[in-house]
Amino acid sequence: MTSAVPRLKLAVLACMDARFSVHALLGLADGDAHVIRNAGGAATDDAIRSLSVSQHLLGTREIVLIHHQDCGMRKFTDTEFARRLESSTGIRPGWAAETFTDPAQDVRQCIARLRASPFLAHTEAVRGYVLDEPTGELTEVD
Repeated sequence: MTSAVPRLKLAVLACMDARFSVHALLGLADGDAHVIRNAGGAATDDAIRSLSVSQHLLGTREIVLIHHQDCGMRKFTDTEFARRLESSTGIRPGWAAETFTDPAQDVRQCIARLRASPFLAHTEAVRGYVLDEPTGELTEVD
């Protein structure tokens, strides 16, 4: 049985897309890192909540973001999705879907959001990547 404390002191925030495995992509074994996945790999309040627990209670020191080129979050807008939910439920969500058009720019925005969070203790080592699905290549975003 592995420890709850990640061996590599790494937390990964990635898109939930089922077409790629974060562990396989980064060569991670069980117990190496915390992996947090959501639609688009967005640095939402809930993602920051999980990263805060990861850092403050479980010792992670580095955050890696992974977005990808063929992300479904590029195929609609926040407004369209909010209208769709309101139409089907009668309630407009109080949150944004966090859609985007440019994955690299969205990675930059997410990095800035994480670095600005008062709840994250270790923001000096936040890096972000965009995955090109056909080639499997990860490109670091500056």
